[in-house]
Amino acid sequence: MMLNSTSSTSSYFVLEAYLHVGTLRYLLFMLTAVIYMFILISNTSLIVVICMNRSLHEPMYVFLCSLFVNELYGSTGLFPFLLLQILSDVHTVSRPLCFLQIFCVYSYGSVEFTNLAVMSYDRYLAICCPLQYNTRMTVNKAVTFIIVLWVYSSGKFLVTLSLNIRLPLCGNVLDSLYCNNYLIVKLACSDTTVNNIYGLFGAVLTVLVPLLPILFSYTKILQVCFSGSKQTRQKAVSTCSPHLVSLLNFSFGCLFEIMQSRFNMTNLPKVLRLILSLYFSVLQFLLNPIMFRMQMSKLRNACVELFNVAVMSYDRYLAVCCPLHC
Repeated sequence: MMLNSTSSTSSYFVLEAYLHVGTLRYLLFMLTAVIYMFILISNTSLIVVICMNRSLHEPMYVFLCSLFVNELYGSTGLFPFLLLQILSDVHTVSRPLCFLQIFCVYSYGSVEFTNLAVMSYDRYLAICCPLQYNTRMTVNKAVTFIIVLWVYSSGKFLVTLSLNIRLPLCGNVLDSLYCNNYLIVKLACSDTTVNNIYGLFGAVLTVLVPLLPILFSYTKILQVCFSGSKQTRQKAVSTCSPHLVSLLNFSFGCLFEIMQSRFNMTNLPKVLRLILSLYFSVLQFLLNPIMFRMQMSKLRNACVELFNVAVMSYDRYLAVCCPLHC
């Protein structure tokens, strides 16, 4: 199924990283489907809680809502594809669908990192400038930040995608579980200097632009923690710890994906590479709703309150509409 070096008419790609596991694929399919359903339910429920509870209509929770929407977006760009590939005997994907997945996965990553950067700036204002917070960070400003970061992330990668789509390819085999932008560029028959220069520029924008506010914000927060009261330190730990865990986890996953696509890592066992690749694909989607719901008491209490209201409403429905079955 691999195209030879003179061909440039590939209409599909072959994903070479999938292992032949026989009937075990049905177990893997069920496990992946359960994980995907959990991601959908947990993130959707938190979005509903934030939207319905007026006490959560604050900048911090608006940013969290954007983060949870992005988890839905990124996981939907990846998991249905993985489910189909797990059950398939032939691991191929059409060229248009491959580029669509690349856009979804890479724009998800850019939105995620930029959203976490804006959240770090929000935490800096809340901890270091508490008296000015309500004037410097309003809900309207938070919504503006979110619109800008989504448009910025999507637009930046649209340029990369437009440069890569036009490339004639001399092969169609990708050593990956899903479509990877740089692996496709490596298959190009023509000169890729422009793609590589803009790719490097885009990578710097994706990393450096969010990294600057993150470093600035946490430097200031650490200064306040060391010089402030015990109450200030407790507030910083309670509000910043889930954000830091999410940021470090996502950064580690992205770093491995970049290293795996850019450098020769065939010396590592294939199973280990697949596990680490799935680490990026799965853990961040699961971690954010769990971490933020557990660590942020206001959000946790709102979830419990909404659950109790739902249970009471269902109980009342049974009492009124099905009295003989109660």
